[in-house]
Amino acid sequence: MIRVSVQREAFDIAAETLALEAAGVGAVATFTGIVRGDDGVTAIELEHYPGMTEASLREICEAAQHRWLPSRCTIIHRVGRLPVGDPIVLVATASP
Repeated sequence: MIRVSVQREAFDIAAETLALEAAGVGAVATFTGIVRGDDGVTAIELEHYPGMTEASLREICEAAQHRWLPSRCTIIHRVGRLPVGDPIVLVATASP
């Protein structure tokens, strides 16, 4: 199963991880990217090309499934204005 979402809303890391665990897998690995406040940055603004962005993220999941055989892959990437400390991206994979 592959789930890709490009969205403005924040995501719940724990809920996303639990959703993968509910599938009866043996391992879940996650990566979360966070907005840093380097050099006085207070927020970042992220844009994307609808359709193309989702397709590229799906290709990343498909390549990972082909190479490492995870049974599930979730990528959530946020767009819009994100203040320091907000999560930007979640990549989660699950495997038997």
